[in-house]
Amino acid sequence: MSNEKKMIYLDNAATTAVKPEVLTHMMPYLQEYYGNPSSIYSFAGVSTKAVDEARDTVAEFLGAKGKEIYFTSGGSESDNWAIKSAAAANKNKGNHIITSAIEHHAVLHTCSYLEKNGFEVSYIGVDENGVIKMNELKEAIRPTTTLISVMFANNEIGTIQPIKEIGALAKENGILFHTDAVQAYGHVPINVNELNIDMLSASGHKIHGPKGVGILYIKDSVRIGPFIHGGSQERNRRAGTHNVPGIVGFAKATEIAAKTMAENAVKLMALRDYTIDRMLQEVPYARLNGHRTKRLPNNTNFCFRFIEGESLLIMLDNKGICASSGSACTSGSLDPSHVLLAIGLPHEIAHGSLRLTLSEETTKEDLDYVIDAVKVIVERLRSMSPLYEDFVKGQKAE
Repeated sequence: MSNEKKMIYLDNAATTAVKPEVLTHMMPYLQEYYGNPSSIYSFAGVSTKAVDEARDTVAEFLGAKGKEIYFTSGGSESDNWAIKSAAAANKNKGNHIITSAIEHHAVLHTCSYLEKNGFEVSYIGVDENGVIKMNELKEAIRPTTTLISVMFANNEIGTIQPIKEIGALAKENGILFHTDAVQAYGHVPINVNELNIDMLSASGHKIHGPKGVGILYIKDSVRIGPFIHGGSQERNRRAGTHNVPGIVGFAKATEIAAKTMAENAVKLMALRDYTIDRMLQEVPYARLNGHRTKRLPNNTNFCFRFIEGESLLIMLDNKGICASSGSACTSGSLDPSHVLLAIGLPHEIAHGSLRLTLSEETTKEDLDYVIDAVKVIVERLRSMSPLYEDFVKGQKAE
């Protein structure tokens, strides 16, 4: 009998496994065709051609032009570049930026940095489902507003934002619109022109591509400067030797996503909804976080009252289940997720959160195992909670 521990990976919003086809496509550029695309001899031309083809693949997927795609080290760099460079390029027009209260920290911390450097930032609230308040967004616009940055879909609770409306509003007011599409890219259809997106960030390792590579789409009419200086790569906009294996891997993962996205979405939504239904029906005092239907196909996020998310994660890990929590306590902070607080959850409930993000490899049997494990663990943790004991007594007294 094998002693190998069972492992069910349900943290695909954090990172994904590289697909075998992607790795196979990358290998020649790690070993055989290792030339630097910036060199002029023919051997390097193989790498140059590969990068150009990758650029076109990504552009086609987004409805963009090849010259509008810039390769970066990932989503965080792309977010930083878009926001800092747009703010600097338009400083003579104004110093006001608008974002949402539930952005990824790559956006929030960048905005905080800008606030310390003379810029003003408005953080727009969201409703109980995590959808941005459009009226509040409209009212926040000033004559000095130069940029709106709102994520396509939330990394924690999966809610998809009304991107087309936001893009139209930005265009109507002559404001640049950037979206962090790291979680949405490859999972839902995106056409940058139809949605009036001026800049878009995406990352390879969220779509079964390699880590350390991403893109920033910059509409050709947008004039912003480089973020990294030191070379003429990426048409003088992003210095640094091209990560050729990463770039071709990103493009291959994009190509696969383009072919399988619609079919995978149907399968994943069925599994997602099955998980949500079972969890809400079978675990007392469980709450779904995020919009019930306007959410990423593979995202589920729950809060379980009277427990700590960190304890739940540790006990799930003991059963071979990889998941994550909305709580930041695992990083040494006692503060719960800023996203869960923004949708109106009190601290004590926000601490007991669990995010399960699926992939096309996830099976119904996997999810049954996980849900059954959650039920047992939540019951066990609550049995040790004096707060839960008092709550149950109070319920019985009523």
